[in-house]
Amino acid sequence: MTNRTEMVESAVAAYRKLLEEQLVRCDNMATAPAAKDFTKQEKIRVGIIDGDGIGPIIVAEAKRVLETLLADKIADGKIELVPIAGLTLENRMAKGQALPTEVLDKIKTVDVLLKGPTTTPKGGTLESANVAMRRELDLYANVRPVSVPELGIDWIFYRENTEGEYVLGSRGIEVGNDLTMDFKVTTDLGTRRIAKAAFEYAKNNGKTNVAIVTKANIMKKTDGAFSRIAHEVAAGYPDITAEDWYVDITAANLVNPDIRSKFQVFLLPNLYGDIITDEAAQIQGGVGTAGSANVGDSYAMFEAIHGSAPRMIEEGIGDYANPESIFRAVEMLLRHIALPAYADKLNAALSACEAEKKVVVTGNRDGATAKEFTDYLLSKF
Repeated sequence: MTNRTEMVESAVAAYRKLLEEQLVRCDNMATAPAAKDFTKQEKIRVGIIDGDGIGPIIVAEAKRVLETLLADKIADGKIELVPIAGLTLENRMAKGQALPTEVLDKIKTVDVLLKGPTTTPKGGTLESANVAMRRELDLYANVRPVSVPELGIDWIFYRENTEGEYVLGSRGIEVGNDLTMDFKVTTDLGTRRIAKAAFEYAKNNGKTNVAIVTKANIMKKTDGAFSRIAHEVAAGYPDITAEDWYVDITAANLVNPDIRSKFQVFLLPNLYGDIITDEAAQIQGGVGTAGSANVGDSYAMFEAIHGSAPRMIEEGIGDYANPESIFRAVEMLLRHIALPAYADKLNAALSACEAEKKVVVTGNRDGATAKEFTDYLLSKF
C-alpha cells in the first residue's frame, strides 16, 4: 500500500507541474504581440527546412519554384531564402530534443518557414518536431484548404494547433504498471483565437457557414468548453451560421454526396482536425495533393500534409515522391506574406498541369520524378 501511495503522490506532483505550466501558457497568450503586417515589411525572410525522408527531395523542388517565382524580389533584397539545417531525426535523437535549441534560435530569425516532413519515432519520449514547433512558436492555427470543384467541394479547415491531446502528448502519467493517463487541454483564450480566425476567414471570403466539430456529448469539459466558446465568438458574426457537428458523423458526411457540398468552413480541436483533414485530403486526391499552414501571430510554418515516407527511401524511389503538396504549401505561404499575385500564378500553373496530365507523378518508377514534374510546372510560368 505504501508503494502505491508513493506512486500516486508522485503522479499528483507531476500533474501539478503540468497544470502550473499550462496556466503560465494562458498568461502568455493574454500578452501576445499583435500579428505581423507583411505589407509593411521592407524585407521578408523565408526559412527553408529540408526535414527527413523524402523531405530534402521535395523541398529542393519547392525552393526552385520559389526562386523562379520570386526572382525579382530576391534580386531586390525584399525576399531572402534562408536554409536552416539540423531538424533531422538523427540530430534530434542525438540531442534528445524534438526541436534542438540551435535550430529554434535560427528559426526565430525568420518570418515564415517552408518545412519538409519530419519523422517522429514510435515509442520513447522524443516528441514530434511539429508539435514542439507549434508550441514554441505559438502556431495556433492549422489551416488546410480542400477543393474538388466537380464534386461541389470547397472546404477550409481551421484546426486548433497547440492544445487538445497533443500539447502534452509525450507527458502523460504512469502509475506503476497498472495505469497510464494522457491529458487533453482546452483553454478559453486558445479556443477564442482559433474560433476568431475561422470566423474572420468566413466573413472575409463570403462564407456563410462554420461547422464546429467536437465530441462534446462525451468529452463534456474540454469539448464542451470548445463548443461553448466557439458559439460565443460566433455571436459577433450574425451573418454566419454556426453549427455543431460531432466528429464521427462529420467523418461520415464528408463522403456523403447529399451533405458534403453544404460544408464551407470547419472549426476543430487538435486531434479531430488532424484526422478529419487527412480524410478530406484523400477525397481531394490523396494527402500528396494538400498543403498545410501553421500560423501564429509572430511566425508561420508551411508544409506538405503528408509524412516523410521512409518506405520510399528504403525502396530507392524517393526521387519519385509527389511534390504537389509542398507546392500547395508554397502557394499558401505566398498568400500569407501578402503576395497573392504570385500565389495565383503558381495555382494557375498547378491547375494547368493537373488538367493536361502530360507529366504525372505516381510515387513509383512508372511515373515522373519530382524534378521532372517541377520542370513541367516551371514551363507554365
